[in-house]
Amino acid sequence: MEPLVDEAVDKMTTSNGELLGLAFMAFFIITLSSTARYYFKFFCFIAFSVVCAVGPVPLMLLRPRDYRNALIPAYLCVKFGKMLGASFTVRGKENINRSHGGIVLMNHQSALDLIVLAELWPIMGRSTVVAKKEVLYMFPFGTACWLWGTLFIDRQNRDSARNVIHKESKAIHEKQAKLLFFPEGTRGNGDKLLPFKKGSFHVAIESQAFIQPVVISKYHFLKSNAKIFNRGQNIIKILPEISCAGLTKDDIPALTERVQKIMQREYELLSEESLEINNISEVH
Repeated sequence: MEPLVDEAVDKMTTSNGELLGLAFMAFFIITLSSTARYYFKFFCFIAFSVVCAVGPVPLMLLRPRDYRNALIPAYLCVKFGKMLGASFTVRGKENINRSHGGIVLMNHQSALDLIVLAELWPIMGRSTVVAKKEVLYMFPFGTACWLWGTLFIDRQNRDSARNVIHKESKAIHEKQAKLLFFPEGTRGNGDKLLPFKKGSFHVAIESQAFIQPVVISKYHFLKSNAKIFNRGQNIIKILPEISCAGLTKDDIPALTERVQKIMQREYELLSEESLEINNISEVH
């Protein structure tokens, strides 16, 4: 018996030693290399986000397709984001009107925008987002997304997309739903917002809803090209609503330009303030 115990102890000691060694190596690499730190932080963020999303699925099954199912994942996402160094301050909460639905438009910079969604989800009211239908099949993450009410659109099928948007236009009024969009359609990390796509504006016009612009300061702490992921304090500002009452599809180009100009101006102001908050001297 004693030899077996000794052997087990030896194996445990070796195993613990190997784990400590790997942990030390990881810490050493991450400390020395900004690139390693960049990938390590993103890996941790994505992995933890998935765990946070799918962990509460058994509870979500009790009330499927309910926006409240995302409240626990949102809370955990915000807390973990702060641990990684991505902190956010939300301004303009007084501009939120939860008595009616609407279209919420946000600028898009990184996968870390998940934290922005997590910050907004509890305060906006009945929130939902639009995602490509392929996400639904990414089990179990897609299941969690479906359970908290994500709308899945087949981007290759325009008729299907229009049907979903039409249903959501109804939900904006019937359920006072807030539909969250990234109108740029893809990530941008420059000083200028990318051109806005028209899809969200079609929904706003069809539903005669309010548009609520939300602007997030530039992520100065995050530089994808240089593989830098430092710590940073960021600003989310919720701007006053813009009414679409009485507007038609002919007004979409002018409305799109108007909203983009408002958001661009605020983006520049917030990004400049963010530089000062984080004591950064940006070289252009």
